[in-house]
Amino acid sequence: MEKLIFVYNADSGKLKSLIGAFQKVVNPDSYDCNLCKLTYGAFDEKKAWRDFRKNGDLDMAFLHRDEFLKNYASKFGHKFEFPIILAENQKGLEVLVSTSELKEIMDVEELISRIKERT
Repeated sequence: MEKLIFVYNADSGKLKSLIGAFQKVVNPDSYDCNLCKLTYGAFDEKKAWRDFRKNGDLDMAFLHRDEFLKNYASKFGHKFEFPIILAENQKGLEVLVSTSELKEIMDVEELISRIKERT
């Protein structure tokens, strides 16, 4: 595996980030990105996630949906649901943690454990 690609179910941009943060606080059940919920609080990255990301030996890329579609979709021709965690290797992209799995994960520690088991 060359790297992990984390794709959030949100588009990039400061305004979109502010709207997403507001939505997480006001009506968290309506927020559509469980990867965001697991790894970020309303405004900051969760400490356990930051430590895992900074101290791990995995090459990781973090992309918003629009960034992924711009950079990867045309190269690989895959259609994915978001959020998703993908593993990029010589063969292309493989799903490491699916959208449906992300919905079932309850906390950041469980997410980290699942990633470690599969890498």
